[in-house]
Amino acid sequence: MNTQDNGTPVRDGLPPDARRLAMLSVAIGVGMASLDTAIANTALPAIADQLHTTPAASVWIINVYQLAMVATLLPFAALGEVIGYRRVCIFGLCVFTAASLACALAWSLPSLVVARLFQGVGGAAMMGVNTALLRAIFPAKLQGRGFGLNSLVVAVSFAVGPTAASLILAVATWPWLFAINVPLGAAAILLARRALPHTERAGHKIDGPTAILNVIAFGLLILTFGDAAHQEGWHKLLPELIATLVFFGLLLRRQAGHAAPMLPVDLFKRPLFALSSLTAVCTFAAQGLAFVSLPFYFETTLGRSPIETGFLMTPWAVLVGVMAPIAGRLSDRYSPGALGGIGLALLSSGLVAMLMLPAQPSVFDIGWRMAWCGVGFGFFQAPNLKAIMGSAPASRAGGASGIVATSRLIGQATGAALVAYCFTISATRGTTYALALAAVFAGVASVASFSRVVVGRQA
Repeated sequence: MNTQDNGTPVRDGLPPDARRLAMLSVAIGVGMASLDTAIANTALPAIADQLHTTPAASVWIINVYQLAMVATLLPFAALGEVIGYRRVCIFGLCVFTAASLACALAWSLPSLVVARLFQGVGGAAMMGVNTALLRAIFPAKLQGRGFGLNSLVVAVSFAVGPTAASLILAVATWPWLFAINVPLGAAAILLARRALPHTERAGHKIDGPTAILNVIAFGLLILTFGDAAHQEGWHKLLPELIATLVFFGLLLRRQAGHAAPMLPVDLFKRPLFALSSLTAVCTFAAQGLAFVSLPFYFETTLGRSPIETGFLMTPWAVLVGVMAPIAGRLSDRYSPGALGGIGLALLSSGLVAMLMLPAQPSVFDIGWRMAWCGVGFGFFQAPNLKAIMGSAPASRAGGASGIVATSRLIGQATGAALVAYCFTISATRGTTYALALAAVFAGVASVASFSRVVVGRQA
């Protein structure tokens, strides 16, 4: 049972006015965290030039943000179960906003990297509990709609990141990419303090050593992905891989028998939860493969400018924005497994269509294919969110919410690493290989999603 700030019980979501304010606060926070995952990629050359650093060293601006987010997501999700999702979200908003200001004021690469580290921590706190908060904000009959709105914000923020960065850099310098978060973050904090609901707290405590093992294990995992993407040799990758496996083993051993493990392996014993998580990882790997490789094709092969590339990527984002709320509402009435399977089949076919582009494609040739992919991707997200959260008990909403964000980031990191591998195989056909892999991942995700219909009938 939830309570508002005045202590009044809220048994099934918030009243409409409070619900809108709470959703706006969550949307701003999640939008900023998602946007900053993608926006810095476009600005990296400009940042490296102004800070007088090498391209290789500047990559840490990207890596440290992703590393901090993935490493701390599950500890913050578990903390939300203990002290309340509202507190963790507000903490994340405060840290992210302050770190964004520090990024804008950074005077050197080390200062910017440290600020990005804290920005990633703040983003993890918000992303780790946002889905659990939606479960408390929206009544049960409207939760599909809430997840649809959340999916819209995440997908569109990630998709329009390159375009937004290009437009800002066309009229201002790179610090404004981060400074724009400050007023938005301040508004989100005020809204969160006013509207976010208090939630029932779990009786267990946070295990500090488990949290440390989680941070190290996931940090090593993302570090290994990053080094693989940048074609480091096996003399470096093999020790990182072994260390990653060792720390995951220690983490699983430490939390064995815990009623609410930080890495929620207990939830993966539920077939619907496991299949939904697998669907998410494969789908976001497909998205990562497409979104990292396509700009190379548009700019290197077709000779388009970065701004033109951003607009060529826009149909995907626009159609996600159109379809996500529709899919969210449909998921309140129809099987999320079937809806997600249909959407992912469309995504896979759209990626295959991208492989069949003519040698000199027109804007229309590219546009309708990107739009088709957007329709499929938008049709997947909200139903999958509902399936994940609905397959977990209310007391484990924090762990489920953490897995939602972790699955997305692991999928995207996998996609980015595979793009680098594809370009290692062939510099000229790397995009083709990456899109083919993306279509395969989307196809596997579609099969996993449809299989939930069978599992649901047997449950």
